Amino acid sequence: MSLAGEGGVVSDLGQPVDVLIIGGGNAGLCAAIAARQRRASVHVLEAAPKFYRGGNSRHTRNMRCAHDAATATLSGPYAEAEFLADILRVTGGNTDEDLARLMVARSKEMLGWIAEQGVRFQPSLGGTLGLDRTNAFFLGGGRAMLNALYRTAERLGVGIDYDAEVVDIEIEAGSFRSLTVARGEARQRLHAATLVAAAGGFEANLEWLAEAWGAAAQNFLIRGTPYNRGSVLKMLLGRGVKAVGDPTECHAVAIDARAPKFDGGIVTRLDCVVFGVVVNRDGRRFYDEGEDIWPKRYAIWGRLVARQPGQIAYIIFDATSLELFMPSLFPPVTATTIPELAGRLGLDPDVVDATIARFNAAVRPGTFNRDVLDDCRTEGLDPPKSHWARRIERPPFYAYPVRPGITFTYLGLSVDQEARVLMANGQPSANMFAVGEIMAGNVLGKGYAAGIGMTIGSVFGRIAGEEAARHVRQ
Repeated sequence: MSLAGEGGVVSDLGQPVDVLIIGGGNAGLCAAIAARQRRASVHVLEAAPKFYRGGNSRHTRNMRCAHDAATATLSGPYAEAEFLADILRVTGGNTDEDLARLMVARSKEMLGWIAEQGVRFQPSLGGTLGLDRTNAFFLGGGRAMLNALYRTAERLGVGIDYDAEVVDIEIEAGSFRSLTVARGEARQRLHAATLVAAAGGFEANLEWLAEAWGAAAQNFLIRGTPYNRGSVLKMLLGRGVKAVGDPTECHAVAIDARAPKFDGGIVTRLDCVVFGVVVNRDGRRFYDEGEDIWPKRYAIWGRLVARQPGQIAYIIFDATSLELFMPSLFPPVTATTIPELAGRLGLDPDVVDATIARFNAAVRPGTFNRDVLDDCRTEGLDPPKSHWARRIERPPFYAYPVRPGITFTYLGLSVDQEARVLMANGQPSANMFAVGEIMAGNVLGKGYAAGIGMTIGSVFGRIAGEEAARHVRQ
């Protein structure tokens, strides 16, 4: 559908659309569907080509939602109080608690609502992930989920344009007036009654990352789309929208260092940290690998590795643990001895051998259980390993090199409980909303727990769509 075509957005010469959405990921589509279900005319501008549509939602697998009882795809209840406690724990209290409570409460409706839009779920996964009770997994993954939402949006009459990059936004007295969209060399000015920003963070903008992280940012890998460069975020912040969050805070995990610079996705993530030890370029451990259940701690490891020399680290484990986790796309480095393994990694064999020997000597007997906080721990070791500590002694020995894998950034736009953006004076905009990663920093001041990004996008996307349609009717 063209920008000025039948059923699409029209230029200055015609009538504006009711709801104009920047970004075609999960959050933007939930907003589009919710607004269209309330009879608003809706159009989505997606900067990526059609094949790469959907931003980071293409790489997701599941969504965390509160629910009162087991379902066909969830093994037990996950109460609102527990969900909120998990958010407070992983963020260290660095969250807008009112917005977090709202998100948790509205999440109870989301599994049913999103299923009504054609999204299907599979039985949840246990094992290392430990999410069988808390997170619903999309059948076919994120791309299948997105395809279902796109089909529903198109059936409802939502207009969608691909390769449509927003290059300017006009705001007057806290209200959206128009924007300019580029398709190749062509430029067009568009008007709408309301604007929903769903264009993601700035994680694919290495220059902006370097402003916050310095030269270390050049060693970061970007797990998701190369199209999230933060241009819409920067425009809105520069035009008086209030910022939220720290530019150095982000969802960053340790991913295989052999992954591509962009778009490696879920297959490059490693879930084996809890089963071994992690050493830096100097061959030394630097953090407790068994601090907590993996889904509540996996997203701290990108930042931990980012602080190490050269922004690289190595997960070392033995044959006992090889089949306890989902492997990376790339095979592990293998050797019959620890010194040989260290040599293949380019590390000092004597230092690594001594590190593993100290770890093995500190391990205390316990009953290993990968699904709970077990009693396998170290004693007298700094840093300790609090759970799942077992001696690394059974050959062959394995290692994965890892680098920081940035998923999305937390610097974003401040919003209220109606998902309206707040202006620098603290007042809500009359007709601008923000959803998804571009406003995730309101809930995620730091830290992460698996599936919360999709919850933020779905819940606030639906809220924004409903509120945008209500604004049009007023």
